[in-house]
Amino acid sequence: MLRYLTAGESHGPALVVVIEGLPAGLPVTIEEVSNELGRRRLGYGRGPRMHFERDEVEFLSGVRHGATLGSPLSILIRNTEWPKWEEEMGSAPGVTAKPLTQPRPGHADLIGMQKYGFSDARNVLERASARETAARVAAGAIAKALLREIGTTVISHVVRMGEATVSDEAAIPGPEDLETIDASPVRCFDKSSEAAMIAAVEGASKAGDSLGGIVEVLGFGVTPGLGSHVHWDRKIDGLLAQALMSIQAMKAVEIGDGWAIAARRGSEAHDEILWDEASGYHRGSHRAGGTEGGMTTGDLLVARVAMKPLASLNKPVLKTVDTETKAETVSFKERTDVTAVPAAGVVAETMTALVLAAEVGRKFGGDSLLELRRNHDSYIASLK
Repeated sequence: MLRYLTAGESHGPALVVVIEGLPAGLPVTIEEVSNELGRRRLGYGRGPRMHFERDEVEFLSGVRHGATLGSPLSILIRNTEWPKWEEEMGSAPGVTAKPLTQPRPGHADLIGMQKYGFSDARNVLERASARETAARVAAGAIAKALLREIGTTVISHVVRMGEATVSDEAAIPGPEDLETIDASPVRCFDKSSEAAMIAAVEGASKAGDSLGGIVEVLGFGVTPGLGSHVHWDRKIDGLLAQALMSIQAMKAVEIGDGWAIAARRGSEAHDEILWDEASGYHRGSHRAGGTEGGMTTGDLLVARVAMKPLASLNKPVLKTVDTETKAETVSFKERTDVTAVPAAGVVAETMTALVLAAEVGRKFGGDSLLELRRNHDSYIASLK
């Protein structure tokens, strides 16, 4: 069973992720991980930190000569800005000279301070920061490498930025279109919507405000039968929803046509089952998003996740209370992105890939990649 654990703070010396349950013999490289981390920094509307933040990646264990060993794989992502933060974030006994006591609305600051009894919001925000997703993206690069071995690809694209939305008639991108998506300033595949999204970001930027949006994740070549109808915590749509909602600033998840299905009659809501010699069983549409009864159907996997506008603003001020004096004040600013929706798509790919890879490992097992692939291919052959 594939498991992973991340550790580290936003301005700490490094982030670490440990991945357990990978089969031996899976080809992986530092370059693959670095490329995925580079994609996480993409997007129009990011703050200055994205221009100087670089990810120095290192495999600490679990890989030899470009292939996994079957033992836990650990990845270190160094913080190149650590020398500037070493005194403030050091682990040696001491006290901070600048405690943060003006918690930001929309962040974990205040409730985290209350929960853990902290008087300094930095003890909360450093771990709650979306910087933590860099460790997840590193793990996701490994998950994608595993899925690639069985013909599965996960991509994402932005379908909404503020009020600018891709039309329902817009073409659905395929795996071959990922480079085109990443080349878009807002990671939008639909060129007719790209300009409106860029204008929306520019408008929010001029107002000193922020912008949310919606990302669509697509899974191609997904193995049928991942997940289970047997137990509530094994249902694939539930696993995907939990994984996507765990991303910082996400507020809603939709599988397939999601909310729109509630307004339709049954005759217009379901995917008809078809069969032919070449494809075997398949669905005539993807309204259910490639899942039925808590399991993947093998058809196109579709999930959308909505990100709220970032709460650190340049001009409009959000009221808060100083936790030391209890006086009304304004929240402090930690960073000034206008939007992080394009980058959120890369993280959403990561979480989807990790869920699918975990379920592939659960279903097909195997101590080696060769064994896992043999089990997978035998199963696929039996479905036709």
